[in-house]
Amino acid sequence: MSDKTILVTGAAGFIGFHIAHQLAAEGRDVVGLDNLNSHYDPALKLARLEILRANSRFSFLQADLADRPLVASLFAKHRFAVVVHLAAQAGVRHSIDHPHAYVDSNLEGFVNVLEGCRHNKCRHLIYASSSSVYGNNTKLPFSVDDKTDHPISLYAATKKANELMAHSYSHLYRLPVTGLRFFTIYGPWGRPDMAVFLFARAIVEGKPIRLFNHGKMRRDFTYIDDVTRVVSRLVDRIPVADEGAGHAPARLYNVGNHRPEELMHLVALLEKELGRTAVKAMLPMQPGDVTETFADVGDLTRDIGFRPETSIEDGIRGFVAWYRGHYKV
Repeated sequence: MSDKTILVTGAAGFIGFHIAHQLAAEGRDVVGLDNLNSHYDPALKLARLEILRANSRFSFLQADLADRPLVASLFAKHRFAVVVHLAAQAGVRHSIDHPHAYVDSNLEGFVNVLEGCRHNKCRHLIYASSSSVYGNNTKLPFSVDDKTDHPISLYAATKKANELMAHSYSHLYRLPVTGLRFFTIYGPWGRPDMAVFLFARAIVEGKPIRLFNHGKMRRDFTYIDDVTRVVSRLVDRIPVADEGAGHAPARLYNVGNHRPEELMHLVALLEKELGRTAVKAMLPMQPGDVTETFADVGDLTRDIGFRPETSIEDGIRGFVAWYRGHYKV
């Protein structure tokens, strides 16, 4: 491995897989790390890994970021130039029933990554945050300058904590950090616990889809290819200290489509692409959930020329084509 090796944590996960695949395809040396937990079907993670392993630029380590000695030795061995930290215990609803899993992965694991970066002269840490940090923010679109002091789920609280932890390390140790607040990412190889995948599977199997708040929800659905382009462009864009970030080399960006879509429109598109009608179960609002998300991506446009390119119609077509092929339906 070269001294330009990139660590991608959560490499067998949905976003991690796509980003590791893209970086290796660009000719970069990538070490992928994942604990391959069973939060959802590990077979999907193993299938993603099989694709990654086909590129000789990619190598894989199964490990848990909460294992402090292991993480320390991994960083000391590789001295990664860049770390793209995407591993986390995901899911708002899961965090209500399994809080300790979030503390282990999202807090302990993140500190271990920060310490690894600090002690081994990492040039740039890019880490995943989430649109959930905005809580019940009613000002739309959500801007990175908005207050995010009122998380409404433990998952959101851990992601807000990650932003604060990263900023403190950036300030204390001049570690360049870039945080990405992801807005409802979907696409091929997606997560089975996310709405697009859940709905597709239920429609195919003729089972009811659960529509919370009686379907009156809007989400800034963001196609995975747009996300991958953002990260690819940011890897070498190392933040410098400025007045705006409290004199720390730290940046925060929204990564979204800058266009909220009605949940019922999403369902209609899935019905059309799958050629079947959904059985709809209308339910009240869930604890910890929000009715609308909408990303202001102006900072990304200014800094890297990013503009989301994938419409919801094209994105759902791409997802369903993958789903049909992968599950042979």
